[in-house]
Amino acid sequence: MLHVVATLHTFGLKVADRVRTRLAEAPERGNVTIEHVLWAVAVIAIVGTVVAVITQFVNSEANKIG
Repeated sequence: MLHVVATLHTFGLKVADRVRTRLAEAPERGNVTIEHVLWAVAVIAIVGTVVAVITQFVNSEANKIG
């Protein structure tokens, strides 16, 4: 059992070391992707709002006619 614990501990240390090394090399890697996703969400929200307002306006005008 001690062998398994020691192996997992060593594995965890190696993984943590690799993560620290990658973050030190490129700390802002992936920020562009996050920015694109946030812009896409903002655009989708704006378009959804515009569609809802136009739909409500058209329905209210249709009710006035009919």
